[in-house]
Amino acid sequence: MSLTRRTVLKSAAAAVPVAALSTLPAPAAGLREPAGIGRLAEKVEAGMAKYAIPGAGLGVWYRGREYVRGFGVTSVDTGEPVSGDTVFRIGSTSKTFTGTAIMRLVERGRISLDRPVRAYLPDFATQDPSVAARVTVRQLLNHSAGWQGDYFWDTGQGDEALAQYVAGMTKVPQLTPLGKVFSYNNAAIGVAGRIIEVVAGKPYETAARELVVDPLGLAHSRFFHSELDGFSVAASHNIVDGKPVVEPSFDAMPRALHSIGGLISSARDQLRYARYHLGHRDLPRLLSDRSRLAMQSHPGPGGTLFVELNGVGVTWMLRPTAQGPTVVQHGGDWSGQHSGFLFVPQRDFAITLLTNSESGPSLVAELFADDWALQEFAGVSNLPAVPQELPPSRLAAYEGTYVSQQIGFDGKPEELGLDLTADSGELLAGVGGQALFRFAFYRKDYVLAQNPDGTPTHVRANFVRGTDGQVEWLRYGGRLFHRQAAGQSATKRALRPAKLRHPATVW
Repeated sequence: MSLTRRTVLKSAAAAVPVAALSTLPAPAAGLREPAGIGRLAEKVEAGMAKYAIPGAGLGVWYRGREYVRGFGVTSVDTGEPVSGDTVFRIGSTSKTFTGTAIMRLVERGRISLDRPVRAYLPDFATQDPSVAARVTVRQLLNHSAGWQGDYFWDTGQGDEALAQYVAGMTKVPQLTPLGKVFSYNNAAIGVAGRIIEVVAGKPYETAARELVVDPLGLAHSRFFHSELDGFSVAASHNIVDGKPVVEPSFDAMPRALHSIGGLISSARDQLRYARYHLGHRDLPRLLSDRSRLAMQSHPGPGGTLFVELNGVGVTWMLRPTAQGPTVVQHGGDWSGQHSGFLFVPQRDFAITLLTNSESGPSLVAELFADDWALQEFAGVSNLPAVPQELPPSRLAAYEGTYVSQQIGFDGKPEELGLDLTADSGELLAGVGGQALFRFAFYRKDYVLAQNPDGTPTHVRANFVRGTDGQVEWLRYGGRLFHRQAAGQSATKRALRPAKLRHPATVW
């Protein structure tokens, strides 16, 4: 969720053997497991070994059957095997639970998506007063509110944590005009969570369970670690000298961020949740089909967030394909816990993967940003992207220093930036001479992010132009990095490059 929590993630050079343990029972007599499921399991096992991931939970819905498996161990210290019911923090996929809860209240006539936020939070204030007066619930949920999105102020663990967090929104700067530009916005979903609290008259976590989690029968989905007694829990791991090491400090999360990324869940529960949003009739009908489908349509402004997006509906990212069907997706990250989640309604296919290592994003990117899984199971692929070498005269329009901001747990602003310079027909992204990524253009303003050696990260980014037609922003990981005046390098600004994260880890 945070751009600056951890270092840039690269593939682990030293392979760490991780045993893959399947919890899927043998197929019933007469039923053969599709070959693609076996190939997927092999790909997961190989990725876990390559990237030093101790454990993973996998859920797949394919050709009318459910496949749920655990791989590896919950902790390198205990060796407990992962099962399909082992719980991981799912990070920002929690936002879609917030969106689903909002839609339940919409159907009850308690909330209207197109009414101003102040209809529910009369005292709501932002740094730009005109935005606070006009921003709608829908604009919160489609990430077009335009203010800085990475706002992580820790307001404690009490029931008032989210109210205090939202009261602090006056310190969050407005970046773009309301409703005009997509920029991934954690803060906006926090405001949406507060609306749920006020309308429902109870803490967010209680309301989310009553409106979504419990009615769907998600028996292994909770918000607080105190509720996990008796559960198999995936420990969070850091990577130290190429090996996974349990890091208990990663488990802490400010309560104010629960509506943004706080749900703890299992692969089995996440697949059940995906099947609900696919419209399966064997599950409780929380929403009318009209409301459920409305979450997956009418997107706001588009752009990129590790893949190209048509935009965001009601918290769901809507991803185009070369063949036409829309991929509906999210996924999420917290320190030591990284996951992917997507489904393709027109193909009745869903997949989720939960990992317990800081190196998890590399495997998540292989399965959720690359074409492999989509082609294998749904017969669709990303929009074409063939990298091109551009002459220096064209690259000059994009060169410069780009800076992004966030507000940390202590409520104070932080900056990070990238120097982009032309190099061999591409843009080299780095700080102080340290290369972090390469950007290779595949069409105007759109780039593929690559490792410094040119190997793929499976991630896309794009540049955003201002009203004068000049490049004003780099959208990377869904965030907007502002282009600075000439001569202001990241080094001169004393930014913190060591904290920049892999672009697939900032959902």
